[in-house]
Amino acid sequence: MYKHNVIIFIFLILSLSKYTFSQAPLKVLTEKDISVGAQQFDLYLPKLANKKVAVVTNISGMIGKTSIVDTLLKLKVKIKKIFGPEHGFRGTFDAGQKVKSNVDKKTGLPIISLYGSHKKPTKDDLKGIDVVVYDIQDVGVRFYTFISTMTYVMEACAENNVELVILDRPNPNGFYVDGPVMTDKYKIYNNAPNFLGMHNVPLVYGMTTGEYAQMINGEGWLLNNLKCNLSVIPVKGYEHSFTYDLPVKPSPNLPNLNSILLYPSLGLFEGTLISLGRGTEMPFQVLGHPQYHKKDPIAIGFSFTPKSTVITKEPKYKDQICYGIDLRKEDLIKNPKNKIQLKWLIEFYDDLKSIVFFEDNFNYHSGNDILQEKIKQTSSEEEIRKTWEEDVKKFKLIRKKYLLYKDFE
Repeated sequence: MYKHNVIIFIFLILSLSKYTFSQAPLKVLTEKDISVGAQQFDLYLPKLANKKVAVVTNISGMIGKTSIVDTLLKLKVKIKKIFGPEHGFRGTFDAGQKVKSNVDKKTGLPIISLYGSHKKPTKDDLKGIDVVVYDIQDVGVRFYTFISTMTYVMEACAENNVELVILDRPNPNGFYVDGPVMTDKYKIYNNAPNFLGMHNVPLVYGMTTGEYAQMINGEGWLLNNLKCNLSVIPVKGYEHSFTYDLPVKPSPNLPNLNSILLYPSLGLFEGTLISLGRGTEMPFQVLGHPQYHKKDPIAIGFSFTPKSTVITKEPKYKDQICYGIDLRKEDLIKNPKNKIQLKWLIEFYDDLKSIVFFEDNFNYHSGNDILQEKIKQTSSEEEIRKTWEEDVKKFKLIRKKYLLYKDFE
């Protein structure tokens, strides 16, 4: 009887322990819960009064249903030009697609593309401009290129004595820090700064755009140790332990919160032969390949066929059946992982390693050559994670100096 009671007691303790230390569900903020930087007019309109202004933004730079550009024009702000990043100002271009400078049909303002060979505003671009306003929604992943665009804008403003005002927005992946830290070796790509990662930060850095900009300035990461005349207009109601259900998709192939939460893990597949569902209605929520060994869709329960769309005209494996896995039911709200997940990368490599699995740009996504080598050596996820733990700890000490919001730990 005594032994029986002891066994029950141990079982209850273990069960309670498991319950106590399980990760709590994420609190999901909506636009009703917060006021983004763009809404804090009293904090930044005085900086724009009687000034000639340029705006760096895209389709995510919205105040309610209205673009920041349209809003500021109604408020009589003297906007002279718009800078559009990857995907363009109105957000209709796919990742990597060439975006040309043009004129915005709605406002008649010139749009200068900050992508392709013209990633950084030139002296002529900023001629006559007093203040640049930056308002772009980020998703908190190093190879999501808007922080690289921001870096170039900061650098150009510093070189040309132009003030920069950043209208901050929540980071939906700002509730953790994880992943390999960018090494110097992979900060250069084709003899130019690597647009997929310009700084020695983890893959997931847990900072808003405004916080990240302060870090760039404070750590002297601009060219020639320049300092940008920077103001950050913070978000009201945001904390780092929250996520954020974006009212507007931040880019064409991140259609919902699930895709955004999966993006830190699935984005690594951009440097492999695996399809991420571009050309379907579920990009960054599925993984597949025509030769995936479980080709029977009844057995694996899932297959998809990428098609040419307005957003993605030539998707990988266009019109071919891809067999793989459906991650749309991965509930990262109720069961947040607070880390990038490597299990899918390991699984697909193990299945398809007989063909060339990794593409040349994989290491430029991961930031080092260790991750690829460890996967090829069939290392466990735990072993791989240990390769970046110390670097992440060092980064967190830097990060902490620039936080504007209550942290998650």
